[in-house]
Amino acid sequence: MLRVAVPNKGMLAEPASLMLRESGYRQRGSSSELVILDPDNDVEFFYLRPRDVAVYVGSGTVDVGITGRDMLLDAQAEADELLALDFGHSTFRFAAPPDGPASIEELAGLRVATAYPGLLSKYLAELGIAADVIGLDGAVETACRLGVADAVADVVSTGTTLRTAGLSVIGEPLLESEAILIRPRQAADAGSAVTQLIRRMQGVLVARQYVLMDYDCPVEVLEAACEVTPGLEGPTVSPLRKEGWVAVRSMVVRAETNRVMDDLWKVGARAILVTDIHACRI
Repeated sequence: MLRVAVPNKGMLAEPASLMLRESGYRQRGSSSELVILDPDNDVEFFYLRPRDVAVYVGSGTVDVGITGRDMLLDAQAEADELLALDFGHSTFRFAAPPDGPASIEELAGLRVATAYPGLLSKYLAELGIAADVIGLDGAVETACRLGVADAVADVVSTGTTLRTAGLSVIGEPLLESEAILIRPRQAADAGSAVTQLIRRMQGVLVARQYVLMDYDCPVEVLEAACEVTPGLEGPTVSPLRKEGWVAVRSMVVRAETNRVMDDLWKVGARAILVTDIHACRI
């Protein structure tokens, strides 16, 4: 039976469960449920603190898990990234008061507060910057105001919390993070259950990124239309009852939907329809 660790709270919890549900797996109906058995897929899900997922996976207690790239690196667990999941995007950055350090180099000899001491210590060591890393469990943005630190390093989505606390971002990001699927570093080759999980999750990622576009067009503009919608391996083209016309179906990047529809209309396509993809295997 495949054992999967899932975040039980925080910004990754609901999107992780949603992706697993869209991948065809049973998920919990209440936040009080800590273990769920999916007998149809022979999978057992364990809902753990997001920061603990990498530890459990690295120890081999579970086979795979979902966590943030930042949390994996901070835990320094014996686990590797298998698949980026395209949600929970955030940036790990330095910030300081207006009268504080203005560059990362100026952090030398100062106190830097963070909820990610493992990740930060390794980063500063690689740069050769000797700073006093202060580990906090949360509310890092208040550390400067309370006199605990001279600067902070924190994972942010928009930076609003840092600005509200009177802090300004300094230097380049330490890390671009997102939700990822991980497995033990010393794990054997992925078994069929893990391979199936990855394939299903990849199918969800593709389904979220693409739509199906159908349209009719005269044969004489077919080549021009297909250049607009090349699809993955090429569009599907079928003859229509109306002589000289064909029906075309192709996958199109979701974010480009309206531009593609406009371009198709310009070359002469008509009856342009867009359909969501709920699941796929590419």
